[in-house]
This record gives sequence, structure tokens and C-alpha cells, in this order.
Amino acid sequence: MTRSLTLLNGTVATADDLAPLAFAGFAHFTAMQIRHRSIRGLDLHLKRLRDASDAMFGRHLPDAQIVDYLRVALSAAPEDASLAFFITSSPGEFVAPRSKVHLDVLTRITDAATVPLGPLALDVVAHERDLPQVKHVGEVAKTLLLRQAVTRGFDDAAFEDSAGRLSEATIWNLALWDGSSVIWPEANILIGVTMEILQRQLNALGVEQKTQPIRRNESLGHLAGVVMNSWTPGIAIARIGDHRLIEDADFTALLHSAYKHEHLASV
Repeated sequence: MTRSLTLLNGTVATADDLAPLAFAGFAHFTAMQIRHRSIRGLDLHLKRLRDASDAMFGRHLPDAQIVDYLRVALSAAPEDASLAFFITSSPGEFVAPRSKVHLDVLTRITDAATVPLGPLALDVVAHERDLPQVKHVGEVAKTLLLRQAVTRGFDDAAFEDSAGRLSEATIWNLALWDGSSVIWPEANILIGVTMEILQRQLNALGVEQKTQPIRRNESLGHLAGVVMNSWTPGIAIARIGDHRLIEDADFTALLHSAYKHEHLASV
């Protein structure tokens, strides 16, 4: 059964609370999977919210306030759930504030994510996100590109920038594997919390990592690949465009194992 609960500043939101936000598009968010009412990478989620608020609003809420809202949400959530924090402002979009903006936190709790099994086939589309360092809500193109990729027989879409580099996928980060090193695409991307968790845990495990330009016409055939987001640390990629990738179950297993090393934080 699908569950859904929305809180505004730590209190169950009413229809009147939500009405002004229904068509608002100036907000940022972070998404996480709750397991046993605990969270991996809490410090990274808090940093993401601070940095994005500073970029969009010129100020941020104290971590302690965010954690208080998170604690309220977890007390109302099932043991395993999906949770997203949205931070928005008053005044909202298309208005230049004449004084310090007021920040609101909208918290949405839904069922734990159902993860695609994979391996996935990714179409390649030309796309570069606006304000790539911020996980913001104004990205209608991503859903459109996903839907168009599916109509062409793919599972999802990977983005190619103006320099011909693969960057990320619609709601996923990309990682590749050459048999000894994890390769992160060099491009202007939204660095995901799951990606950051894996980077620090792989580093702790002594696994080599490197960041370099990835172009689909340059030897993709000798690499394995995955996509990752808050749902999962890795789903195998079968092909990117017309280029088939190597099947390497050990790579996916390595990422899942590294992810499990990350501490589950209670609040």
C-alpha cells in the first residue's frame, strides 16, 4: 500500500499550507532512504542542504533545526521509507526579496523505493543541467528526456555535454570500472550523496578511484558501468547508446559492499 505524509516545518501540512506551494518552482531538496529509522550519510545530506540554501537564498537553516524536523518525520514514518526534504522560501519564485527571505522545510515521506533490477540500457541525449551543483526542483527536461528514451526502447537516458563527455543520467550518477579502478565522469554534474558515500568508503577500503572525461566513442567496450542514486549504490548498465558495456557482477557487488560500510545514523 502506498503511504504518503507531508510535513511543513515539522507539522502535518494542511491543504491550505500546500496550496501556495502547488505551482512553486524555486526550491531545492535532498532525498534519502530510511532503514530501521536510520540514515546513511546524514552529514552529507546536511551539507548539501546548507550549500544549496546559501546558493539559492543567501542563507541556510541551522543543522540542528533540520535534524529536529528529521526526528519528527522519522517518528511518523515506518521503519523503512523514502524521505525527501525540500527547502523553499517566502517570497517565492519570480520575486526579488527586499529583506531576508523566510525559509520553509517541506518533508515528504513515502514508501521505501522499489529499485529496477537492471541491467539498464541508456539512450544518449544532449543535455546540461542548469545550476548543476544544486539538487533543485526546476528540471522538467529530465522527465521529458526519460520518457522520450523509453519510447525509443531504452530504460533511461544518459547525458552528453557540449564537449562530448558523458556526465550523468536523468536521476542517477554514473560510475565505470576498468577492472582495477572506479572511474567517475569528469563533467559538470550534480554530485549525489550516494556517490559521496561510495567515494569515501572506497577510499577507506583502498580501492583506486579516478575522475576523467568519458566519451561514448572512446573504448566504452572495455568498461563495466552502473547508475546510482539514493535508491541504490549500483544498478548495472548493459549499454550506453549503441555501445555495449562489460558485464561485471563483482563491480556492482563491490559498490554495494562499500555502501554497507557507511554508518547508519539515528537522530
